[in-house]
Amino acid sequence: MYDRITEKDVKRMEEEIEHRKLVVRKKALQDVQEARAHGDLSENFEYKAAKQFKNQNESRIRYLEKMIKTAHIISEDGEDDEVGLNTLVTVFIPEDDEEVTYKIVTTVRSNSIKKRISIDSPLGKALLHHKVNDKVNVRINDNYSYDVIIRKIEKIEDDGTDELNKY
Repeated sequence: MYDRITEKDVKRMEEEIEHRKLVVRKKALQDVQEARAHGDLSENFEYKAAKQFKNQNESRIRYLEKMIKTAHIISEDGEDDEVGLNTLVTVFIPEDDEEVTYKIVTTVRSNSIKKRISIDSPLGKALLHHKVNDKVNVRINDNYSYDVIIRKIEKIEDDGTDELNKY
């Protein structure tokens, strides 16, 4: 399955790649060289840590480049009165007698702890294109689903503050 991302997500990824190649890579290589100069590599923790950091940086660069290459670019545009990307949506969950506000984002920016849910998550998929006062059934699997009622929808601008997922 391909990730669905926006042009702004691509731009953020390209900026991170550039930073990692020009700044982080240079620092990581310097750290490896300095640690190597300390002598015996078999018991040199600094060398192992520096190599690990360098490898993690290179892995992140490859991951972002592959993500850009394989992802499907989607539009952020949507109707103002329906749930879409970059929408704050307040839902009432009758089962829990609770009201929760979520931000609908792409998979590369999702973070359930910060209440940013992906358009590809069960809740995100269920809410897309619905309007205020719609009762929506969220299907988790064949054995479990629950209902939510949309109480409020607010379109917001993607200001770039949502960090990209690490992996």
